[in-house]
Amino acid sequence: MSTGAVGRAYPRLEGPEKVTGTARYAVEYPVDGVTYGWAVPSAVVRGRITRIDSTEAMASPGVLAVVHHGNAPRLAAGGPPELWLLQEPAVHYRGQFVAVVVAISLEAAREGARLVRIDYDTGPHSTVLTTDHPGRYRPEHVNPSYPTDTAEGDFDAGYAAAPVRVDATYRTPAYHNNPMEPHATTAQWRDGRLLVHDSTQGASPVRATLAELFALPPEAIRVIAAHVGGGFGSKGYAKASVVLAALAARHVDRPVRLALTRQQLFGPVGYRTPTIQRVRLAADTDGRLTAICHDAISQTSTIREFAEQTAVYTRSMYAAPHRRTTHRLVRLDVPTPFWMRAPGECPGAYALESAMDELATAIGVDPVELRVRNDARVDPDQERQFTSRNLVACLREGARRFDWAGRDPTPRARRDGRWLIGTGVAGSSYPARARASSATATARPDGGFLVRINATDIGTGARTALWQVAADALGVPPERVEIHIGDSDLPAAALAGGSTGTASWSWAVIRACQALGGKLRAGVPPDREVSASADTTDEVGEQPVLPRYAYGAQFAEVRVDADTGEVRLNRMLGVFAAGRVVNPTTARSQLVGGMTMGLSMALHEEGLLDERYGDWVNHDLATYHITGCADVESIEAYWLDERDDELNPAGVKGLGEIGIVGAAAAVANAVHHATGVRIRDLPIRLDKLIGASELA
Repeated sequence: MSTGAVGRAYPRLEGPEKVTGTARYAVEYPVDGVTYGWAVPSAVVRGRITRIDSTEAMASPGVLAVVHHGNAPRLAAGGPPELWLLQEPAVHYRGQFVAVVVAISLEAAREGARLVRIDYDTGPHSTVLTTDHPGRYRPEHVNPSYPTDTAEGDFDAGYAAAPVRVDATYRTPAYHNNPMEPHATTAQWRDGRLLVHDSTQGASPVRATLAELFALPPEAIRVIAAHVGGGFGSKGYAKASVVLAALAARHVDRPVRLALTRQQLFGPVGYRTPTIQRVRLAADTDGRLTAICHDAISQTSTIREFAEQTAVYTRSMYAAPHRRTTHRLVRLDVPTPFWMRAPGECPGAYALESAMDELATAIGVDPVELRVRNDARVDPDQERQFTSRNLVACLREGARRFDWAGRDPTPRARRDGRWLIGTGVAGSSYPARARASSATATARPDGGFLVRINATDIGTGARTALWQVAADALGVPPERVEIHIGDSDLPAAALAGGSTGTASWSWAVIRACQALGGKLRAGVPPDREVSASADTTDEVGEQPVLPRYAYGAQFAEVRVDADTGEVRLNRMLGVFAAGRVVNPTTARSQLVGGMTMGLSMALHEEGLLDERYGDWVNHDLATYHITGCADVESIEAYWLDERDDELNPAGVKGLGEIGIVGAAAAVANAVHHATGVRIRDLPIRLDKLIGASELA
């Protein structure tokens, strides 16, 4: 029987540990005899190592070893190619890790790394994404397994026949995950077994990857991730730090701590690919879409294909009888792109929601009303009814809260001194998925309960949410429940990614607690501990394939200095339909965080690549600008009371990513409304605005 824990705003369970500094992260656990590793990156884009001279490094005080392809322990072939590290002299991109220096202190390891001398034979390289790159090709599918292209009706004919048309190309640069805690690992070998404390979004997938690379049974490996200082997708699977630390620890036969530097996070651990997106919209004079086409080009590396699902967002967002989406890819001599918060949907929404704003301007219809007129009750992609679709409700409620009705649609209509004031809106959606997981619930003789699941809390409050779910499922006050997560020795669970964490883990927790309740009702001696387990593999696998989505509407007001082009955010507001909210405190934090990242995408973030060196020249937080507290004057997040019986036992849709989807477009649309200048390549820098004649 529910005790009302779900839906209440509890503080995070681990909050006191974090604010007092007692929460241990990957390289903070006390370990006897620990040593320190420092990764050495390649200084060339493409080529082959011809010589590694470690003489000076080994002579440096405190240095124990320089591990490289000539002396590193051997890895088994067949694992992820970007993790087949220190195994061969080939260099595939600048910044690829080609050696690790191990020393008795961090300072000694860093100095030793500086003294390693490496010679290369270099070759020609290609590192810049262009629309006409000769290597452009059609991948077999896009992340994770969507069809590459789709087509319904006859787009070309429908577009040509329409009285109103928009044809625009939008560009987004490379974006780089910058979690507060870098990719970091402490690795130690004991009697052929490997123990790692890793900063990861999923201990179970990391264990599986390490087992494959080191040819070990999974039970010989333990991965602990009790506290993780952010990931945003970049820590979704095993990355370089855990493999390098494990290799180095085996080589020196001592525990090794290895944390990548901030500069080393700009590439080798993944990033959001740059995109070039052409969006074409056709509509009648009332603003009802008749044809939609979204063509997306992105990049991948030469060692592994990662195809961002950029145009997938357009397949289900708005209705039109004629639709087409395509994805094309270019292999470049760069690191492999990877997940970044709302991969695909985030850049795809920027393009489509910007084009919708351009269409609204061309027709002379309100941008909110345009989206309402093109709402789809049946998924245009699957041709099945959505389990729930409250996009219109989000738009209406957001417009009410934002006071949208008083908006003058004319660009440059509002001014406060030298500041031009504008408002913008964008819709948003993100798939609501769940993955198979397992959990165990135990009743203790003292009346307490223990719930165990290898979930990962990457700063989202997942630990607290699962504690609340377990209390309700057991029908006891949450104070009687203890929750253990973040350890591969616990029942296996899905990783924290794709907004699936709470949906997946709570499903397993609820089923385990229900099974335990059945045992307790059957009668158990009061002095005996009793447990029950659950695995949702079959139940999740048997769930019917239906269009399940979270929705949102983002509203932004900006001011732009007419003299300098400086853009400031006055306020931002989002309303979301994301199923049942477990904890309002942590839910609001996730939504505000996502919206802030969208603002950062619109105005600040930009990976600048120097083609000559094949590397990003801005690779620290001094030169890669991220939205800070001073940039966020007012951000509000609200949600609808939404029920959807086709989701999961907890009724949740996930909140980690819906907040960023559409946010950048809302800001860009507001800038256009303020200035009359349409910026189609992010970020919206002042030099782009001040150079436009319309701003003068």
